[in-house]
Amino acid sequence: MSELVGFHDNEPHTPNLAGRLNWLRAGVLGANDGIVSVAATVVGVAGVTNSPTPILVAGIAALVGGAVSMALGEYVSVSSQRDSQRALIEKERRELAEDPEAELAELTEIYRTQGLSEATATQVALELTAHDALSAHLAAELNISEHEEVNPWQAAYASAAAFTVGAILPLIAILLPPAEWRIPVTFLAVLFALALTGTVSASIGGSSKTTSALRLVVGGALALAATYGIGTALGASGII
Repeated sequence: MSELVGFHDNEPHTPNLAGRLNWLRAGVLGANDGIVSVAATVVGVAGVTNSPTPILVAGIAALVGGAVSMALGEYVSVSSQRDSQRALIEKERRELAEDPEAELAELTEIYRTQGLSEATATQVALELTAHDALSAHLAAELNISEHEEVNPWQAAYASAAAFTVGAILPLIAILLPPAEWRIPVTFLAVLFALALTGTVSASIGGSSKTTSALRLVVGGALALAATYGIGTALGASGII
């Protein structure tokens, strides 16, 4: 038996792995949002003026507004998820207290439909119920854990931080170079960053890195081209 220890060390067996991967993916996507939205804003303003002051003001406004919006959205979303999770846990706890025999039969049926024989399903349900009935039912019926409650504040902070990190790149890229190099440098920096986040996101999800990176690069290039074109057109028309 000892020889098998470490045989699959390269495989993840940590608790709540799916949840951790989702958090990581959300962070990557948050950074991607920061890159695209702030880059589109500053490039659009740069299409109107070469002055760094309005570009900086617009970029900071987009960064702060986007980070707050992302944080608020995540907080509301995860709070709703947490409330639903708590309600389901309480419902299951109440059902176990009111009718434990029916709950045991339900758990047995779940394992039987998953391929276990009647005898084995009954034995598994009995042993898990004796160990921790609530955890057994939450895992089998709802795929949740009483001890792994989502945290809306953590989600809000992580989302805002990821957005901010992504947003800093286009701000630096457009403010540091000379005026004539601002747009091309920003385009290149942003597209490179999008290719990187697309590759990381694909690695996390196990999908095609090339497809994911290309999708983000094309989308980002279109967004930058559109906002720069609009800014240039408005500036040339004298509206702004």
